[in-house]
Amino acid sequence: MRSFVVCLLATICVPVFAAQVIVPAPPELSAKAYLLIDADTGKVIVESNADEVMEPASLTKMMTSYIVSEEIESGRLTEDALVLVSDDAWRRGGSASGSSTMFLDPRSEVRVIDLLRGVIIQSGNDASIALAQHIAGDESAFADVMNQQAQLLGMNSTNFENATGWPAEGHVATARDLAILARALVNDHPEHYALYSEKYFKYNGINQPNRNRLLFRDDSVDGMKTGHTESAGYCLVASAKQDDMRLISVVLGTKSDSARTQDSQKLLSYGFRYYKTYTLYNEGEAISDARVWKGLADKVSLTVNSDIEVTIPRGAHKSVKAVTRVDSIIEAPVAPGQILGSLVLKLEDEVLAEYDLVAATKVDEAGFFARTWDSIMLMFEDDEEAASE
Repeated sequence: MRSFVVCLLATICVPVFAAQVIVPAPPELSAKAYLLIDADTGKVIVESNADEVMEPASLTKMMTSYIVSEEIESGRLTEDALVLVSDDAWRRGGSASGSSTMFLDPRSEVRVIDLLRGVIIQSGNDASIALAQHIAGDESAFADVMNQQAQLLGMNSTNFENATGWPAEGHVATARDLAILARALVNDHPEHYALYSEKYFKYNGINQPNRNRLLFRDDSVDGMKTGHTESAGYCLVASAKQDDMRLISVVLGTKSDSARTQDSQKLLSYGFRYYKTYTLYNEGEAISDARVWKGLADKVSLTVNSDIEVTIPRGAHKSVKAVTRVDSIIEAPVAPGQILGSLVLKLEDEVLAEYDLVAATKVDEAGFFARTWDSIMLMFEDDEEAASE
C-alpha cells in the first residue's frame, strides 16, 4: 500500500505524520568541481561548482564516441567500416606524440568498432582524430558537429575545439554538462556504452588497461571516462548501478589519479547509501477521476503517460504528497491521452516534479436531451462558482 498522499482538486489534503529522514552532509572532496546525479531521473544529489567552466581534457572523447554511435545508428557508418589513419592523426595522436594513444600505424585501415574501443578504453588521441577526419573530413569540422550535438543535448556551457581534449583556447565544459553527456551515453546508446566497462583492449600487439581504476575496484561501476592534462588536472566521469538505481558522478580538477578515484568513490557510495529512486505511479495506473459533462459517462479516470520515478532520501517516500489539480469543467467528447489536469509531487516544501494528468479512456458525447440537461445544470454550476467568488 502506498503511503504518500493524494490531494484531490488541490483543495483537501490528508496530513502525513512520518518520521523526518535525516541525511548526513555530503562527503568533502578535493576536486575543484563535482556533481552526482541519478541517471534515470536526472535528480542532482550532490554538487559543487557544477556550472564552473573548466577544461574537460580527455572527457571530451565521450562526445567523440557519442557522435560515432549516432552515425552508426543513423546508418551513415557501420562498425565494420574501414577508416584510413592519416599521417596527421598518427603524428598528433600516435606513438610519436607522447600522448595517450592506440598505437595506430600511419596509413593503415582500422575498423570503426576497434577505433571506438581505442577511444573509450585506451583514450587514444590517434583513434579520436582518425574517426573525426573520417566522419567530417577534418577535425575542425568534426568539432562543429560536436558543438551542434552539445546544443541538442542541452550542454549550454560547453564548447569543443577538437576531438581529443587536447588543451585549446575556448575548449571548455562544466560538470553539469558532462553529466548530461554521460546520461545520454547510457540512455541513448546502451550497446556502445557497454564498451566503457571493458577493462582491457589489445591492438597492434599492445594490451592496455582501462584508465578508470574504479572498474577494477567496484563491481557496480561499469564506466565511464578519465581525463588528464597539466592544466585541467585529473578528471573522472564514473557510472555505477546497484539494483535498479544508476548513478553518475563527475569529478574535475583533482591533483592525482588516486584523488579522482577516491572522490568519485565517495560520491557514488554516498548516493547509494542515502538515496533511492522510487516508482510512485506506473504508466496507465488510475490516479483519480474527474466529472465529465455532456458525455455517455459522467466520469473519466485520470492517469499519467509514463512511470513516475523520484530520487529522494531513503525512506522519504512515506512523506511524499501528491496533489492533483483537475480542470473545473470537462465536457465530452474526451479522447484518451487528453490533458485534463496536473499531478504535483511534493516532499515537505520542495516540489519534486509536476506531470500532466490525462484521460485513461475516451468518453463519447451523449445524445441531444442529455447534453441539453447538462447544459442547464452547468449554468447552475457557473452561478454557484460566481457566488462563491
